[in-house]
Amino acid sequence: MPPASWGLPWRGAADGASSPVSRPKIRRRGVCAVASGWRGAPAAGLTLPSQGPDCPFERNLEPEEKQSEIVDLTSEETTESVSSKTSTAENTQQEDDSMFSFITWNIDGLDPNNLQERAQGVCSYLALYSPDVIFLQEVIPPYYSYLKKKASSYEIITGNEEGYFTAIMLKKSRVKFKSQEIIPFPDTKMMRNLLCVHVSVSGNELFLMTSHLESTRGHAKERINQLKMVLKKIQEAPESATIIFAGDTNLRDQEVTKCGGLPNNILDVWEFLGKPKHCQYTWDTQMNSNLGIPATCKLRFDRIFFRAAAGDGHIIPRSLDLLGLEKLDCGRFPSDHWGLLCNLDVIL
Repeated sequence: MPPASWGLPWRGAADGASSPVSRPKIRRRGVCAVASGWRGAPAAGLTLPSQGPDCPFERNLEPEEKQSEIVDLTSEETTESVSSKTSTAENTQQEDDSMFSFITWNIDGLDPNNLQERAQGVCSYLALYSPDVIFLQEVIPPYYSYLKKKASSYEIITGNEEGYFTAIMLKKSRVKFKSQEIIPFPDTKMMRNLLCVHVSVSGNELFLMTSHLESTRGHAKERINQLKMVLKKIQEAPESATIIFAGDTNLRDQEVTKCGGLPNNILDVWEFLGKPKHCQYTWDTQMNSNLGIPATCKLRFDRIFFRAAAGDGHIIPRSLDLLGLEKLDCGRFPSDHWGLLCNLDVIL
């Protein structure tokens, strides 16, 4: 747990929303002094895709729609990194091998508005919960540079290096990296792929996967094809390994049905945990005002698929909660998506 002196740039929860995860009372020092000492890092300009919404009010991320818009995370420097502040907390308590946690979050790096404040907000949560693994979508090069500079206690594997891409962050003190693989989606119009990382945690073999499946209702066919590729890759992994896929799927329930549903040995973690209402919708334009959409859209875009390992020694999902429900001092949320925090039990 971070020291009580770490400020978090929270302004207030979304109207009518309350986070199910209790937070320690932390002295607030404003957005420029957030948890972990996160501040702006040197970054190069980036040409970003257009973000004009379509029905049902999703952003169009096709590369041919790009416009010239420069995003720079440059700001005052700080000598402290994430690891320098988190190490104090980590050294005071031993790693609990009976638990495993991860966060998945579409961090909306494509929105240039209040990007620095929103990045600091995201990183406040990462430092607060200090998960073993972090799955990110819509990372852009400046954001990646920011993470590399400040999150030195994590190893970062990316699905690309240009445009926008996914990333998987591994806590070095807990997760042992073995190998990685990037599987392209051959018919994507939005630079999407599947990022796979092979790791071990407390003697357990895991394959971690993330993706940002094709966006918008008009690309449902391609999105379903991408889902089929994801499920196929999960099934190809050794039976002795635990498989976790977490990412922005952009899926509607009927699309999963059209795909034939999930195989019997692959769980949707939200469904496995009893479909808890408090974390059902991760893209909610009624609660989240970042996109300024006048209509109400509530969708479960961000999903977690889980395949348990065969034999002795298991990792079992225990809880799921939303992150990012608090407005920042700039008046916006860290992302247009809520993040998901998943805790799992490790049975040795």
